[in-house]
Amino acid sequence: MSPWEALGLAAAAATAGAINAVAGGGTLVTFPSLLAVGTPPVVANATSTLALMIGTAGSILGFRRHLDPVKPWLRRFIPVSLVGGLLGSVLLTLTSDRVFSRLVPFLLLFATVLFLAQGAVARLHQSSNPAGSVPSRRVWSALVFQFFVAVYGGYFGAGIGILMLASLGFLGFSNIHEMNTVKTVLGSLINLVATLWFVGAGLIHWPKAGVMTAGALAGYYLGSHFSQRIPQRRVRQIITTIGFLISGATFYKEFAP
Repeated sequence: MSPWEALGLAAAAATAGAINAVAGGGTLVTFPSLLAVGTPPVVANATSTLALMIGTAGSILGFRRHLDPVKPWLRRFIPVSLVGGLLGSVLLTLTSDRVFSRLVPFLLLFATVLFLAQGAVARLHQSSNPAGSVPSRRVWSALVFQFFVAVYGGYFGAGIGILMLASLGFLGFSNIHEMNTVKTVLGSLINLVATLWFVGAGLIHWPKAGVMTAGALAGYYLGSHFSQRIPQRRVRQIITTIGFLISGATFYKEFAP
């Protein structure tokens, strides 16, 4: 890893940290950046997960005063999130670089579409009723959905926050702070389980992970500090454009004759 590559990865991670603090979708920056410096796809995904995991977990502190009202829901969702995250991580380790590289364009496109759908999800939240007495069938459906979200999160991860917010809206949540608390806790645990498995499987490129973790922490701090001054709509537009461009480029690279 050259000094220029290290600088570029740190800058990409800082950008991703700031994006996650403001809007979410930082994986759409870190993962392609690792691919650009020659990191094998599976290792790039694992290293990106580790680099962003610490900052994501730290953001729980920002929602700590909203933890008490959502503890009953966390007790329901945490077990399926841990099991699903572990299963997705195992599936990644069983996937060859060649197979995963063929899946990457579809995963990036899927994550970008999810990111683009945030506006629709937000409108769903605004029209939802407060989470009170929820039919058991709806709760079980949400648990099953959360399990598959966690599997996807352990395998790739980009866009899981949007999926979880959609599920919480389905349950009738309307307090966005409580929704973000549940999303942040569950997302952090999914990433933590995935990271531990990736470390044990030897999939982490440690020099790149160290550089990117430092950049991500700086990005999370700056993003959290200045998030009220940044026009979030513009940030979302930029991320969506980048996501579509990157997915288009990877489709061309993998499938062009």
